[in-house]
Amino acid sequence: MTTQPFLTVTHVAALESFLSGMGTVFRKFDEQDSGCIAYGLEVAGSRWFVKTVSKPTGVCSLRRAISVHQAVSHPAIVPLVHYFTTDEGLALVYPWVSGEVLYHPTRSRHGGRATPGSPMARFRALPIIRIQAALESVLNAHLAVERAGLVAVDLYDGCLLYDFGEHRMALCDLDEYRPGPFTLQADRLPGSTRYMAPEEFLRGSVIDIRTTVFNLGRTLRLLLDAGDDETQWRGTPAQLTVIEQATASERRERFPSVRSLADAWHAAGEQRTD
Repeated sequence: MTTQPFLTVTHVAALESFLSGMGTVFRKFDEQDSGCIAYGLEVAGSRWFVKTVSKPTGVCSLRRAISVHQAVSHPAIVPLVHYFTTDEGLALVYPWVSGEVLYHPTRSRHGGRATPGSPMARFRALPIIRIQAALESVLNAHLAVERAGLVAVDLYDGCLLYDFGEHRMALCDLDEYRPGPFTLQADRLPGSTRYMAPEEFLRGSVIDIRTTVFNLGRTLRLLLDAGDDETQWRGTPAQLTVIEQATASERRERFPSVRSLADAWHAAGEQRTD
């Protein structure tokens, strides 16, 4: 087992210089829309992903991430292994996981889901059995989220890390997940509108597991289509019916739990004839 090099670290003054002194910083991610800065660090042959932020709202999000990882773990969820403070904020440490984020907007580059050669376009072109296995990982991880009493917030393709060599899906950046149900105290929740439920845009609405069901339904719909315009469905008609129920505008018409969604999805997948 790889020794975690941050075990005794509780506070550092300047993060980047500290990391450079600890090992080799081989990647720096400093154009994130969120304002977070992250580093790929190699120490004695092991690799780590260190994420930091200094804005108060960002620090609040990272503190929420600590609570999320304390509540839930799953093989498909990249685990938080350590955290510490800096003079400017907070830093979180994760193992480095091979793969490509399916959608990675930055301050200088947006869009690109349908661009040939993009991670999303390559994922959508995979054999259907590979895509179904990846979606199974997403659903299974959210069964663990459900058991932990959490609901998804800001779930979108930027949380999905796919290893095209090993054909393995991982989930990352679940910083906004939180205990549910809860009442929305803002005008909207953070997230991609392509994945969000109607109640996520309504102050005073209840956000609960049926909201997560909607988010997952949109994930299934968008990842099992060959294009970005949702006109090239690759699943079964029965699976599309499941998605329609999961993403119903009226929350009472949706599946009441992730478990019931997963069960219906599995049953619908068995109807494939090709």
